[in-house]
Amino acid sequence: MSASVRRVRFEPGQVVSARSLTTLNGPSALPNPGRLVHLQFRRFAGCPVCDMHLHAIARRHAEIVSAGIQEIAVFHSSDEELRPFTAELPFDVVADPRKALYKAFGVEASPRALLDPRAWLPIVRGVLRSAGRIVQRKQPVTSLNAEGGKLGLPADFLIDSDGKILACKYGTYIYDQWSVDELLAAARHAMRSR
Repeated sequence: MSASVRRVRFEPGQVVSARSLTTLNGPSALPNPGRLVHLQFRRFAGCPVCDMHLHAIARRHAEIVSAGIQEIAVFHSSDEELRPFTAELPFDVVADPRKALYKAFGVEASPRALLDPRAWLPIVRGVLRSAGRIVQRKQPVTSLNAEGGKLGLPADFLIDSDGKILACKYGTYIYDQWSVDELLAAARHAMRSR
């Protein structure tokens, strides 16, 4: 889909339709009848900035689970491309090379993903981190021709067990997503508001 096409965006209070997800670990459901779901949209397999962010999420995964949240990360890459980059992650990862979920949730791509000056330091940090992991043979080299392109923007959704969106964020550049602290705060706020 063209980077210039605007998609319909969700807002808190709206309800997402139930769907089955195929994760790299097996089937999952959205919504999850027993937990909140943090559905986050990332970019391509091996994206240095996404990798840096997801490993920060992984380090605090126990806190996220303790807060009653299931973590699901979506990439616009195939299963085969994702597996070498996500094997260490303790949460579900969805391969969406056709960008069906991206379209359904209004997640966009744009040149501003890389051009926003706020993205530059995270890009440098992510590239240096990935280079170190490549040298240590902890991950393969990222493809220069990423499936779905390299201009994707992140998005975060906190969804309750009935499919209601409790909070959401559409990023404006590649490192514009919720931190773990912001995710946990959104979950606490949503639970107090019930």
